[in-house]
Amino acid sequence: MSVKDTLFRWLNRVNPRVMRAAEQTLKAVPGVDARMEQEYASMLGELEHSLKPYAGEFDAYAELPKTGRDRELILDEMEQLNARERGKWQEGFVSGAVYHGDAAYIEFLNRVYALNSQSNPLHADVFPATSKFEAEIVSMTAHLLGADETNDIVGTVTSGGTESILLAMKTYRDFARDKKGIAAPEIIAPVSAHAAFDKAAQYFNLKLVHIPLDAAMRADVDAARRALNKNTIALIGSAPCFPYGTLDPIQELSELAYAHGIGFHTDACLGGFVLPFAEKLGYAVPPFDFRLRGVTSMSADTHKYGYAAKGTSVVLYRGRALRHYQYYTATDWSGGLYFSPTFAGSRPGALSATAWAALVSIGQAGYLEATRAILETATKIKNGIRELPELKILGDPLWVIAFASATLDIYKVMDALTQRGWSLNGLHKPAAVHLALTQRHTVPGVAERFLTDLRDAVAYVKAHPEDKGAMAPVYGLAANLPLRGVVSDLLKRYMDVLYKV
Repeated sequence: MSVKDTLFRWLNRVNPRVMRAAEQTLKAVPGVDARMEQEYASMLGELEHSLKPYAGEFDAYAELPKTGRDRELILDEMEQLNARERGKWQEGFVSGAVYHGDAAYIEFLNRVYALNSQSNPLHADVFPATSKFEAEIVSMTAHLLGADETNDIVGTVTSGGTESILLAMKTYRDFARDKKGIAAPEIIAPVSAHAAFDKAAQYFNLKLVHIPLDAAMRADVDAARRALNKNTIALIGSAPCFPYGTLDPIQELSELAYAHGIGFHTDACLGGFVLPFAEKLGYAVPPFDFRLRGVTSMSADTHKYGYAAKGTSVVLYRGRALRHYQYYTATDWSGGLYFSPTFAGSRPGALSATAWAALVSIGQAGYLEATRAILETATKIKNGIRELPELKILGDPLWVIAFASATLDIYKVMDALTQRGWSLNGLHKPAAVHLALTQRHTVPGVAERFLTDLRDAVAYVKAHPEDKGAMAPVYGLAANLPLRGVVSDLLKRYMDVLYKV
């Protein structure tokens, strides 16, 4: 083992609070900050071309043009940009991102959007059709996820899974403060839970307690039990989690929450429009929704496997009383009475219209067939990966497949796949790569092409150990560097580049 590896292993065992203090001390050393800025600039300089591929080729506008451009020229430029970017996702080379992608279907959603482009749910009296769409989206989603005449499952339409999760956590915080007097609220989530829960903790001053996973890459129920205390306001489980596509033991976790009188949130942003149909198809899907008495809220993304346009999602609650803690009202504003169900005031009603149109046009039979095709394709790909002794699938996923390697640098394998046109997700802790299958991957020949390219990528990495790859060193650094503040600073500068004209 190298000195660097030994140092990383030792540093990774250091208490995170101590590590943060060490980082601050290091940055205080004269010259260190300047040196780090040079390193950031060097790394991002190499990435800038790929992030800004159109620089110098198309006009850029740092200020408003003195006179407006011709509309046809604008449309022509957008057609050119669209044509360049469409091919990759259209041919199934991308993990997730575009979940349907059929040209005729996209055209249908575009027509729906155009018809509703001026609508705004904030003005419900002017655009009552949008309220109709959103109420029905919530109801259809709720009935898909266990709502019936015995329970009162309600919710709202949001801008995406992150907002659904943020709203649910804000709701639990306010409920616990009002009903239980909890001033230092805590939430418990597995380390595989979506980063939106960390974001919620930062935004709403919650303490997030992470629990480990078991050998099957599922939340450890015993660890959750040990983490509970008088300040715990909610437990979280994923169905499935984003990194590994595995379902947490929702039934056990939600019963734990029920026994302690706290909330339980099932994050079904990925699975909400797949798992109910997978269950109907005979796949082993453990209970995860409102049929479980302990589940008090859920999130499900209509803009993923609901096949709506980006971005819409649904957050659901067991009972109107709980949902009321999500709402915002202002009763003494000089501008009059103001209220909104979600974070935004004005919202694009056209997106809600496309979500409604997606659900109604596809219907149960359409979702069932889409799920069948995706899961059958996933079985084919999983079997192909298992034939490669250098790779190992993590957990027992249905259609979001993560694979790692004990003998190869998995990020180099991902690099080699990138060179072959694929855009996959790199994972950390453990180092792995995942592919979230969509309808684009069910097109004949795509799964076979992926497996061929994967076999070639593994063979290349084995035959060329000297090739460091283009992005593999960056992924390796981000995965292993114990100084997480440095990684955070790098990500902030990455976002700075995105906003650079």
